[in-house]
Amino acid sequence: MRSAPSRPHRQAEEGGGDFAQRRARPARRRQQPRRHGNSAGPPIARAPPATVVTSARPGAVSMTAGQAGRRRERRRRRRSPPSRMYRKEKSILLKESSLALYNNMSVLPLPAKQLTYFASVHGTTVNMVSASDDGLSFSHRQLQAKEGSLGVGASIITQAAWCVLPSRVLLVLTSRKGIQMYESDGSIMVYWHALEGLESPPGKAVFARGIAATGQRFVCVGTSLGSVLIFDVPAKGTNITLSEVLEKHCDSITDIAAELCEQPEGVPDLVTADDSGALCVWFSGEKFTLANKIPASECTCSSVKLWNGIIAAGYGNGHIRLYEAASGILRAEVRAHARWIYALDLAPLSGKLLSAAEDSFVQVWKLSPSPDSEGIEIQHCHSECVTDTMICGARFCNPEGSAFAVTGFELSEIIHYVLA
Repeated sequence: MRSAPSRPHRQAEEGGGDFAQRRARPARRRQQPRRHGNSAGPPIARAPPATVVTSARPGAVSMTAGQAGRRRERRRRRRSPPSRMYRKEKSILLKESSLALYNNMSVLPLPAKQLTYFASVHGTTVNMVSASDDGLSFSHRQLQAKEGSLGVGASIITQAAWCVLPSRVLLVLTSRKGIQMYESDGSIMVYWHALEGLESPPGKAVFARGIAATGQRFVCVGTSLGSVLIFDVPAKGTNITLSEVLEKHCDSITDIAAELCEQPEGVPDLVTADDSGALCVWFSGEKFTLANKIPASECTCSSVKLWNGIIAAGYGNGHIRLYEAASGILRAEVRAHARWIYALDLAPLSGKLLSAAEDSFVQVWKLSPSPDSEGIEIQHCHSECVTDTMICGARFCNPEGSAFAVTGFELSEIIHYVLA
């Protein structure tokens, strides 16, 4: 006896059912002529709008062709990158690469000469570049730091920074042996301070790090023993003296920052940071006094800035914290980077904050007072990625923050960005 065919075969024999319909549809599609280009066809101007089905699932949403086009446009806009705040300019080449040191870049704008000076450290050498504002001319100089007035023996440099005082500008170098101060172009060394007399615990290296100018005539330099040396700098000449030593830190100084804006009397104008994450806030003057101390945190504070009574501190965990300088109260904290922050900078005229880290990213933020409270607001404005580069230096190129420069570990160039 012949067994009964399965249901699909039975439907095929009977010439009906879903199976027959599925088999017939491809044939009908093949019979329809294809149209290419301007081939003839019925007019479509008065035809009803076409319907586009966005999914073959049951209950799929349908829309007109115009709606589908608008939806595609919205998707395209979401995929396209947003307009950028800064654009990359021609890089500035260095004679040697930069080392992985905190805040390993200094910038000195000279608007009267239409020049900008850049400096970064590599071993015993400071790589200096003067660049014209139009980016057409560059001048290089390598400053070999020497020990003492005899200029004998080179020392490993830990930082180089320009200190701008009302009466003069000095290029200050810190090293494992001492502190050197040069004229702004690096042509003449005007002062040398040795660290040989400092007593250190067994096995702990002695070096200087952290540089800032404050007040009318003071240059502040930190040491690995936690002390901060205050130098009194005259308007001209070489009669620079060590006027005071501040000793409130228990760990190595990492960075020092002075107030970037004019403040009334009685407002703290200097902040120092150390390896434990502790911050000390100071009143400068003939006698420096401690305003308050922000306790140590779980990680190092590698870079610090002071603007309008607000302390911006960058940490090894990638966070940026904003403190009120007068009280030490934490006003805001941002997870700015995935890895160690190496540099912060602030543009005093605009309140822009620049942060750079070993995660290859540079971020630009905007600080502003909160209208609803006494706090501070921080808004993200721009992000740049320097691929496969551990960034160790970043600075704004002018007080407005309309341009900034970046360098990184083993990078033999300074990458320059300007407002788009």
